[in-house]
Amino acid sequence: MEAYCVKCKKKQEIQDMKEVTMKGKGGTKRRAATGTCPSCGTKMFRILGKAS
Repeated sequence: MEAYCVKCKKKQEIQDMKEVTMKGKGGTKRRAATGTCPSCGTKMFRILGKAS
């Protein structure tokens, strides 16, 4: 999965990706993917669709 790296300023493939759950508006749950950038090691984050 790709996410935008703020430090590299381009989309990169997420390394060591984990899916996490966040709180959303109105008590709903939102899915997100988190991991690290393969080139600079910065933490990357991408919000996915709603959890069902």
